[in-house]
Amino acid sequence: MEEKCWQRIVKYTELQGTSGQEEAVAQAFQSDLTPLVDEVWANPDAGVFGIKKGQPSGPKIMFAAHLDEVGFMVAAILPTGALQVVPLGGWNPMTVSAQRFTLFTKKGQQYPLVSAGLAPHLMRGRAQADVKAADILFDAGFESAAQAADFGVAVGDFIVPSTPTTRLANPNRVVSKAWDNRFGVVTILTALEALQGVRTPNTLLMGANVQEEVGLRGAKASLQALQPDLFFAIDSSAANDLDQQAGRQGQLDQGTLLRVFDPTVVTRPKLQALIQQTAEENDIPYQSFVSPGGTDAGASAQVGMGIPAVALGVASRSIHSHETVWSVPDFEAAVALVVALAKKIDQKTYDELVGRSC
Repeated sequence: MEEKCWQRIVKYTELQGTSGQEEAVAQAFQSDLTPLVDEVWANPDAGVFGIKKGQPSGPKIMFAAHLDEVGFMVAAILPTGALQVVPLGGWNPMTVSAQRFTLFTKKGQQYPLVSAGLAPHLMRGRAQADVKAADILFDAGFESAAQAADFGVAVGDFIVPSTPTTRLANPNRVVSKAWDNRFGVVTILTALEALQGVRTPNTLLMGANVQEEVGLRGAKASLQALQPDLFFAIDSSAANDLDQQAGRQGQLDQGTLLRVFDPTVVTRPKLQALIQQTAEENDIPYQSFVSPGGTDAGASAQVGMGIPAVALGVASRSIHSHETVWSVPDFEAAVALVVALAKKIDQKTYDELVGRSC
């Protein structure tokens, strides 16, 4: 991996922006996107997209990441100064406690805080409770609710994980927060760099939506506004490959993911075949994936007459937590597949995909 790409990964994974609070990520993304495209379309309630003009008679192809990461919002401030929260996105409660976060106030202040954890000394003789993520208190060190208010803290403030991005001993593995889905953001930018000077047989809509983690909200708006003919969600999925059990799906170092099914999208057989053929023609490793969770591709059926859609991406361990482990070769395979599809899909290919006669 080139140093420029690595620095971009560090930049975007360490940026903090949960659902509804994507501004810093969106601003950085728009700045990096603008030189790589012909036009930029941006809407704070939808996302940021670059339009790269190719063959005018070709289809409009959207490749979309999402800007947000999982986090929390302040729901109440207790008399002790502790913060009650509501989760933004899905959290496994086992991964929440005793972690570092940043508290962002409406006035622009940023304060370090931790998710409270109960010391083992205080657990003696007590049964383990069925804890939900929203039950865990957050501690910014305030002595009282009044002191928290004096520091500008209020209900509705955002709480975002705080984690450095680090290459592991195996240089092909990285640990970071927010690979779901800053992976997609970096993939979009890297693919566009590879497509500089290339006139694609289509118009490309390359960007990222907001608020994916809380209901695919931005995708619905951007799809309605930009009206692509074909939609690729670029996202990170949950790897399940550590316990040696045979048949696990989503394995690191096995290539990019082709999501054939999730609860929101059943990928069309012709679209599956197109992606598989493209990967094989370009020697890009890939793995098929059946997922229990959805992506922005699920919004495609709710727009207009419906838009053919599929999610592509990578498998990553411990997503929706502070410490996600992921594979550099898988990331590189995902970028290569996006580039190959962008170069391949012309009007004839699209017509065959949707069953039109030529």
